[in-house]
Amino acid sequence: MADKEQELMDELEATRDELEGLKQEKEALARELESKNATIAELEQALAGKDSEIVTLKEAIVESDQKMTEINNTLAQAVASYKALVVEANPGVLAELITGDTIETVNESLESAKALVDRVKQGMEAEASRTKVPAGAPQRTPLDLSVLSPREKIQYAIGGKR
Repeated sequence: MADKEQELMDELEATRDELEGLKQEKEALARELESKNATIAELEQALAGKDSEIVTLKEAIVESDQKMTEINNTLAQAVASYKALVVEANPGVLAELITGDTIETVNESLESAKALVDRVKQGMEAEASRTKVPAGAPQRTPLDLSVLSPREKIQYAIGGKR
């Protein structure tokens, strides 16, 4: 029986050692779990912070889009006013020739319209110089009576018609 008791005692001792090892392993796992829970809590806080930051950035984007729309409307009005001023300042150019949605394109269309007007003027001046008509009435020249017969001369003198 002593062998059996010794065997049981050895088995009991082995079980206690195993139990002690399992307790230590449990404690290590508990510490690791606690550490992981703390990390999870930190990450959840960071995630909540990022979520609020995303919401803030989305609101900022909406505000920026509204401001950009307002600025584009204001720019369109400014360009329209500028175009009206350009048309008013250049009465020799047809308003239909001045086009564009930006100041640069309005200026370019103005320059091309001026060039077109200049070409038309030059063409008209060249045409006018080819067909010169003297200014005023022509000079009166006396009637050449040398070709008339004496009877026609008498009739011309008394104002009669033939």
